[in-house]
Amino acid sequence: MEKLTQQEEEAMLIIWQVKGGFIKDFLEKYGDPQPPYTTLASIVKNLERKGYLSAKRYGNTYEYTPIIDEEDYKKTFMSGVVRNYFADSYKELVSFFAREKKISKEELEDIIRLIEKGKE
Repeated sequence: MEKLTQQEEEAMLIIWQVKGGFIKDFLEKYGDPQPPYTTLASIVKNLERKGYLSAKRYGNTYEYTPIIDEEDYKKTFMSGVVRNYFADSYKELVSFFAREKKISKEELEDIIRLIEKGKE
């Protein structure tokens, strides 16, 4: 699975949200400012080339459908972030966010409850 650029990832998040469609469908979901139609069309074409989308032609337009599942993408690239930036340690990842005050005590307690529930 090839890594996505920030623009490609932003487009894929929208495509996953609407579960596929046409360029105009994706544009409607963007906040302001919307990218130009041609820019988004180029991004979507790159996503197809990278194997994230399939395309079905209808006359002059294409309908795009996600091939890669959002959860699979998250698992693959979050694992890479943990491996590359946190010495392959999820403890280091959580510690980083705690030190940076990006995660609250309540959120940490929720994480602990999820871990303990998973051990049952």
